[in-house]
Amino acid sequence: MTRSAVRYLVLGVATATAIATSVTLAATPDAAAVVEQGQGQAQRSEQGNANAQGPQLVCGTRDLDPDTADAVEEYTRRVLARSGDTFLTASHNIPVYIHRIHASNGSGGVVTSQQVSDQMNILNSAFGGSSFSFTLVAITDTNNSTWFTAGPSTTAERDMKQALRQGGSNALNIYTTNMGGGLLGWATFPSSYASRPKMDGVVLLYSSLPGGSAAPYNLGDTATHEVGHWMGLYHTFQGGCQKNNDYVSDTPAERSPAFGCPIGRDSCTGVRNYGLDPIQNFMDYTDDSCMDEFSAGQVARMNAQWTAYR
Repeated sequence: MTRSAVRYLVLGVATATAIATSVTLAATPDAAAVVEQGQGQAQRSEQGNANAQGPQLVCGTRDLDPDTADAVEEYTRRVLARSGDTFLTASHNIPVYIHRIHASNGSGGVVTSQQVSDQMNILNSAFGGSSFSFTLVAITDTNNSTWFTAGPSTTAERDMKQALRQGGSNALNIYTTNMGGGLLGWATFPSSYASRPKMDGVVLLYSSLPGGSAAPYNLGDTATHEVGHWMGLYHTFQGGCQKNNDYVSDTPAERSPAFGCPIGRDSCTGVRNYGLDPIQNFMDYTDDSCMDEFSAGQVARMNAQWTAYR
């Protein structure tokens, strides 16, 4: 599949964008303070074992508990219901800062300028139907072995981000590392920015960038997936076959993450659960070559989350 074959479901973007431009950023709900990245590794491994078809490298972004997720939804609804305010970050052109982390002796974590350029192109292509775009502002290089292998919710991650993060609430900071632990990366959600602004951003396995060695996750869509979280999207399998699952109505429910590219997979059946599993959605766990879309509902959600929290 060529990158030009990527499909986008973008119905309703204009409506979501129009709503987004009329609301201001306000104080986040108390529940948002607990929205943070975490490993959740045991749960994801159990979910994925039954259908794994390749290396089980997964996302380290923690799924929200139902109470926190509901609080985020309620706050977003309240913000969008307001009128007459000025949207704080009306521009949907997102400044990007890429921080390449290496071992203390300068070895490891090689990410070339061409890979960075290719990754930016992939992000702009993947989010092209969402009204958002990405512009590279700066690249930094840091030699620190502790940061190079930092895991989510660790002191090393905190120290790295507090030292390196740049820009305001609208700035995307990407850290390329070799975190290990079977992880491809992780991200913070928009709702955690107000309480922990320095922790905001995305961490990526350096070899997942385009042309890296982390096949089949080396076409650049690990970044697409993690930036999706940073924009407010959940995994398509969050909540399994339950009613709310990922809080997007047009992504069919999915009992567990899909690996490989299992065409025709249908893990949630019955009257309430329409459609095959969204294995081609950027927010699943399938191979990079399999995923190629955001749904219209996800696009609307990104716009709403940007309005409420960025």
